[in-house]
Amino acid sequence: MQYDGLAWAVALLAVLALLVALRILLNTGWFLGWLRGTCGLAFLALAGLVGLAAYDLYAYEPLQPGKPLVTLSFKADGPQRYQVTLLEGGRERTVTLEGDMWQLDGRLIRWKGLAELIGLEPGYRLERLSGRFLAIEQQALAQHGRVQLAESPYGVDLWRWLRLSQRDLLLFDPQALRVTYLPIAADAVYSVSLTPTGLLAEPMNPAAEAALKDW
Repeated sequence: MQYDGLAWAVALLAVLALLVALRILLNTGWFLGWLRGTCGLAFLALAGLVGLAAYDLYAYEPLQPGKPLVTLSFKADGPQRYQVTLLEGGRERTVTLEGDMWQLDGRLIRWKGLAELIGLEPGYRLERLSGRFLAIEQQALAQHGRVQLAESPYGVDLWRWLRLSQRDLLLFDPQALRVTYLPIAADAVYSVSLTPTGLLAEPMNPAAEAALKDW
């Protein structure tokens, strides 16, 4: 609910920018025509940018204390090919992955400063599930070696912008999350949780335990 509310708040800013843009563009008695057009288009661009940022923020989920972020279940669908079911909260989706190992990448936004003081909770987003073969030759021929779990619309990626620019705006602490390559096995089930040191994957059934034991 928190991230839904934040997304709506940012979307409201986009609407306000849009209203200002329309007022400038439609007011025929305001200053010079070229200045009116320039300012109006600038606010239109700002409204679009802020709206896309709101949509991007909407994709993040609040952390649930004591619960895994996601559970992954692997079902064989051919030689070294698997149907992977990801159960994330109440949402379930199935993707195809090839390989002998799997890796999961995610994103975390922690709040700082005033945002932390008013009680905003951290949010996460699963980004990518990757498979890797032990044999280099097989890896080069893989057709389902990577699955994108989330995308930012039209390249408007708030988390990436904060990371690359190294600007936290005194509010954000963007962090990268990763489960490094672990073995895949037919019928194996893993749970992935967030710990103080990062993501932790744990086996949830004998098939996963045996795969880790033989790893």
